[in-house]
Amino acid sequence: MQAGSRSLIAIPHDWFRQMRATNRLYFNQRPPFNWSIFRYAEALHVLNHPDIFSSAPLPGSMQPTLPSILGMDEPRHHKLRALVSRAFTPQMVNSLTPRISKVVNDILDTACEKGELDVVQDLAYPLPLTIIAELIGVPSEEYALFHRWSSVLVSATAEEASQARSEDRLQALRSLRSYFAHQLDAHRRCPGEDLMSSLLGAEIEGERLSDEELIDFCQLLLIAGHETTANLIGNAMVCFEEHPEAVAQLRKDPSLMPRAVEEILRCYPSVPGISRVALQPATLGGQQIEAGQTMHISIASANYDEAQFPDPYHFDVRRDPNRHLSFGHGIHYCLGAPLARLEASTALILLLWRLKHMQRIPDRPVGAVNNFLTYGVRHYWIGCRPS
Repeated sequence: MQAGSRSLIAIPHDWFRQMRATNRLYFNQRPPFNWSIFRYAEALHVLNHPDIFSSAPLPGSMQPTLPSILGMDEPRHHKLRALVSRAFTPQMVNSLTPRISKVVNDILDTACEKGELDVVQDLAYPLPLTIIAELIGVPSEEYALFHRWSSVLVSATAEEASQARSEDRLQALRSLRSYFAHQLDAHRRCPGEDLMSSLLGAEIEGERLSDEELIDFCQLLLIAGHETTANLIGNAMVCFEEHPEAVAQLRKDPSLMPRAVEEILRCYPSVPGISRVALQPATLGGQQIEAGQTMHISIASANYDEAQFPDPYHFDVRRDPNRHLSFGHGIHYCLGAPLARLEASTALILLLWRLKHMQRIPDRPVGAVNNFLTYGVRHYWIGCRPS
């Protein structure tokens, strides 16, 4: 993606580049953030020092709609994370490869019969939703409910920040949490081999998790493991459209796909920014930060920092190393990152292998989303002719 060029997802590259060049930290005059961080080094420093920069929700924000572990500091964060991380070991994740491939192939079979595919709605959303719901232990007939609730919770834009929109989000949150409360009761009565049953039996220092903590975990896994991976696959299609030469390389050598996924994450992060709150006075980038001040880390800018990434506006499927911040860093590094990488790599390899002649249908809307919460497209229609 070249600076200044047009894309389906309008990232303000020229402004980010100017801010990196002129402001190690930028002081905002308006809430919710006192400071904005645009450079990689300062972003990494903040993410690596949770003892100084807390991930607690911003005062008065809608962040509490996301589960509490994301806004939890040590030491309890580590203990809770250790429990759920058992479901995301390399062995556990790799064992899902056949199931992921089958879900993708089934979707592509249907698409080839129809002659077209909305990559986002027909593939990018159902795939991670199916996998994460199966991991949690949710009946397949309930998946559509999850998609609706999670979409409402994470898709707000500035224009949607009205009272009515807030009420929609709160209602979706209540419905989701009520559903999980009922599912927990059902799993207590009849435990299975799923993550929800495992969490019900888990203990930290001899204590069982509370229902609130259990619901938080399930909510986190659903939303974080569903929406962000869907955006990753949709954003991959945007990158492939902008860089057909990369598609040719990947079709010739599919082993490059894992690196390509990292480059897609760098160029179009599903979550373009992260917030933090200063717990104590600190000096950062030559600026004095006061306790209680809030900051916004622009991942979308840091991922293009010239001091960290050579030729950052060049989309390079062979880029190595590629230490982007799209999955965060430090104690809150995305727990489901290995699963998201596997789902995206598997889906994209099968797309390129099975649909050699896929092209976006130009008169179908893409519904680009570009805000503090997410970068992505809501639709990406392609014509499907099997290879």
